[in-house]
Amino acid sequence: MCGITGISNHHGTGEAEAVIHAMNDSLRHRGPDDDGFFIDQDVALGHRRLAVISPETGHQPIFNEDETIVAILNGEIYNHLELRRELQKKGHRFTTESDTETLVHLYEEFGDSFVSQLQGMFAFAVYDCHRRRLLLARDRLGQKPLFYFMANDTLVFASELSGLLVHPAMEKELDIAAISDYLSLLYIPEPKTVYRHVHRLPPACTMTFSIDAPQPVIQSYWQLDFSRKAEHFNFQDASAQLRTLVENAVRKRMIADVPLGVFLSGGLDSAIIAAVAAKIRAPEACDAYTIGFADASYDERAAACASATLISRLPGVNLRHHELEVAPDDFALLRKLIRHFGQPFADASMLPTFLLSQFTRTGLTVALSGDGADEIFGGYERYIAMQMFQSSQHIPLSLRRSFAALTNLLPDSGERTFCGRLRRLSRLFAHTKENAYFSLLDRCPASIRHKIFGPRLRDAANNALPFAEIEKTLTSKDLTERCSELDIHTYMPGDVLTKVDIASMACALEVRSPFLDHELVEFAATLPWNFKLHGNDRKHILKAAFANLLPSKILNRRKRGFGIPLAAWLRTTWRKQAEESLFEGPLISEGFIERKPLAEIWNAHQSSHSDHSYLLWTLLMLSLFLETQK
Repeated sequence: MCGITGISNHHGTGEAEAVIHAMNDSLRHRGPDDDGFFIDQDVALGHRRLAVISPETGHQPIFNEDETIVAILNGEIYNHLELRRELQKKGHRFTTESDTETLVHLYEEFGDSFVSQLQGMFAFAVYDCHRRRLLLARDRLGQKPLFYFMANDTLVFASELSGLLVHPAMEKELDIAAISDYLSLLYIPEPKTVYRHVHRLPPACTMTFSIDAPQPVIQSYWQLDFSRKAEHFNFQDASAQLRTLVENAVRKRMIADVPLGVFLSGGLDSAIIAAVAAKIRAPEACDAYTIGFADASYDERAAACASATLISRLPGVNLRHHELEVAPDDFALLRKLIRHFGQPFADASMLPTFLLSQFTRTGLTVALSGDGADEIFGGYERYIAMQMFQSSQHIPLSLRRSFAALTNLLPDSGERTFCGRLRRLSRLFAHTKENAYFSLLDRCPASIRHKIFGPRLRDAANNALPFAEIEKTLTSKDLTERCSELDIHTYMPGDVLTKVDIASMACALEVRSPFLDHELVEFAATLPWNFKLHGNDRKHILKAAFANLLPSKILNRRKRGFGIPLAAWLRTTWRKQAEESLFEGPLISEGFIERKPLAEIWNAHQSSHSDHSYLLWTLLMLSLFLETQK
């Protein structure tokens, strides 16, 4: 795992070398083991390395035989050994054991189309010196990020926003529409960023950039298709094939020349990955890492310890479990993380994810995680809500809205309570099909926007739904499955994978996600939706696939998010600092939010009569970001 930076078409200015070194230095945390550069009259490339494959010979940039093709890579190519063997048969000569070297030879052999042969998580750049042409690419599911902007005819790119911010041509004009989206979703959906002129290369896309015709061309090289269902599969055969695909995906991700282990929470997904990895590693020990909190309602240590014990009882398996109690309520950590993310981000699980990564890095360089299973196999509670919504369509909309009005009289006691769930579900029923799912996701609906938005945001109060264009491309015919498909294209890369990448790489830890193996994901898309969400049984087929490996205690354990007690901390531990940032910082003084309605929301939350923790937390993280702009 690494960080990459680049300036294409810098016109041979003497500044290019100093700038690319500064950009690279800003990514030192991603790759503390080594750095490297390629600089000519047209292109400057930089690389920070976290040595995982071939630590002795994997220095980047890497070249082909005559040094006319140069590559830098962030991520891992899991099938690089197979690709290497085929390329060697065609006469290509390799000088390292690095997976990055396969890129230059694949490009020589197949041109841009070679990207479709790659299995892995990656963002890379390949520069063709003869053609004076740059090829950028990002993996299919969006595990590795790539940010870029254009300054006249110059293209600048980096693995994180921090790499772009040190470039003198970087414009910091804020994208108000992106901030509005953020307040609804808790993250900024791709390809937008908080900066109007900075974008992210979408997942499963390439970008080509010619020095002689400096206009980026973006093309998709992969499309997930939910419309083609494998009707010939019976459930038992599908479960067996899924089991094989998961095991193969884990095996591919266990290749490393450095210590490798697993994250272990109290949930199903990480337990499956831990059990499969431990079996593959046996009889050698496999290390699993868990963190917990003093607040028992958010502490998964007991469940994780139970999972570790049960996994260790499998024949020949030796799972070494490490656990640590952490205190994620350090307010200084919020400021640190928002600088790493480089833009507003309000998924509160970024805190425990960072602390888990920090703890895991004390023993490992690579960790396997269970990320992606919820989106791919119907694991979120909101999918059940959408099925209920789908079943309610025979009830007149006027009656559903009357029911919603009645439930608004219930206490606003937070989402984890019965009343909170009922209020949220009834609000869903009050919507039409076109905006029903977004109403579940929206943390800042129009009624709140019109109340709190200040002059800087007011024009965005009536913005269209942010996913309108993406929804036109969805392939599933089932309303609820379309929500899962939408999440794979939006929430997963924009929130989940962004969180994991930034929080783990801040600790120089590489995290690999077997459930995001693209062959596994393609197979899952062919399965009938009721194989995944069967009544109220979420991830039904995933449980069935591992029923003879893991006991029912693990398979049927209730899902708990990797959360923190936000509502309580905003009233206690964080109250003073949060209040100062919200009311004395740029949020109000620069016209983003109106003071009076914000004070009403703050006071209602402090009184414990209402739970406004999501909205207050989202505004707080926006405020902390704005403070970094001074």
